[in-house]
Amino acid sequence: MADYYKVMGVSKTASQDEIDKAYRNLARKYHPDLNPDDPEGAKKKFQELQEAYDTLKDPEKRKLYNQLGAGYKQYGGGPGTGAGPFGSGSSYTWSSSGGAGIDINEILGQMFGSHGANPFGDSAGPFAGHGSRSQHRGHSAMPGQNVTSTISVPFKIAALGGTVPLTYQMPSGRRETLDVKIPPGIDSGKKIRLRGKGEESPMGGMAGDLILEVRVEPHQFFTREGKNLYIHIPITLKEAVLGGKVDIPTPVGTVTITIPTGSTTGTKLRIKEHGIAAVKKGEKKGDLFVVFDVKLPHEWCEKDVKLIDQLSPEPEPPERKSIQF
Repeated sequence: MADYYKVMGVSKTASQDEIDKAYRNLARKYHPDLNPDDPEGAKKKFQELQEAYDTLKDPEKRKLYNQLGAGYKQYGGGPGTGAGPFGSGSSYTWSSSGGAGIDINEILGQMFGSHGANPFGDSAGPFAGHGSRSQHRGHSAMPGQNVTSTISVPFKIAALGGTVPLTYQMPSGRRETLDVKIPPGIDSGKKIRLRGKGEESPMGGMAGDLILEVRVEPHQFFTREGKNLYIHIPITLKEAVLGGKVDIPTPVGTVTITIPTGSTTGTKLRIKEHGIAAVKKGEKKGDLFVVFDVKLPHEWCEKDVKLIDQLSPEPEPPERKSIQF
């Protein structure tokens, strides 16, 4: 005779909640209809599970079992010997209504639908009839498995929204292709849930969901911090000293800005609401920050050198005096 505690995978000190939880999980795992490759083996394990649970869920039976082991049955505490859904030779009873513990109909209702139909053939027995709790509670068939994947989104589409093609693989090995709608303003690490695009239900229920983790591709010129965008624009020495105009590409088109006179590397200008689109309704768009980088020529002509030499002497930059090892 099998050890009931080992059958249920719990310790001898397990609480009733732990025993109930183990029963729920194992009832789904060993149900013959969910094990088409080995229905007989699953049926045997299912029988052992039910017998173990019928004993351990009852405080008096459990007490006798702890004291006497399998021999406790001869004292009238063992599972019943009436016919069960596996035939007249079954040596256990089914908990179909009332009493302590878990109702097998409740679990089967979740697996096979709210009508409580007997998956083993006829309509008689504890799986059917008005006594099934699953009928009253309206349980639906078990949904299919959720599928997780990642989706790589171009920087521009993440900022403005759009669609991205995706091919992903189900746990069963089947591959699916679809176009995923990307909401504007989405950032790396966010998740998109597509209802019903996961694995199909083995019991005819709803398909699972497809859960996508977003990874935004880097941009060649722009970087992002929250909803704000940053771009570094190179300017010449003449533009830095005298100022000028420069065209800046933005998510909503090109804008022309003025380079302030006396700009240096690191000078920053803000273009309001030309950053990332608002994620939530009522929020403002982000801003675009333009950072200037003064670029000196690699080669100087003689005329330019003479002009530089004619500049007024400049004092030593004060930052140099504080530099030390």
